Amino acid sequence: MSLVFGGLISAIFGFLGLVLWWSDFIALIRSVISVAMLTGGIAAIYMGLSDIQNKIREVRQEQEECLLKAREEIKLAKAQAEQYKEELERLKETPKQDD
Repeated sequence: MSLVFGGLISAIFGFLGLVLWWSDFIALIRSVISVAMLTGGIAAIYMGLSDIQNKIREVRQEQEECLLKAREEIKLAKAQAEQYKEELERLKETPKQDD
């Protein structure tokens, strides 16, 4: 029962305080909203920059993978060209047989 009376008295004083100090209450609300918007904006900027850095990192990694793949293909092409060169030299050295 004392909890109900305590709550009732607290609600009455809260209502009176809100009525009497309405302008101060509105100033407090404006301040809280401004601080919340500032904090939210800073957080959004930080997350946006982090996202941009992650995308740049992904693009660099993809480019490095493509570069490595191209280097492997070049090695294979050089090896195949070397094999063709050796085969051509071998064919030049073998005498032609006339039938």
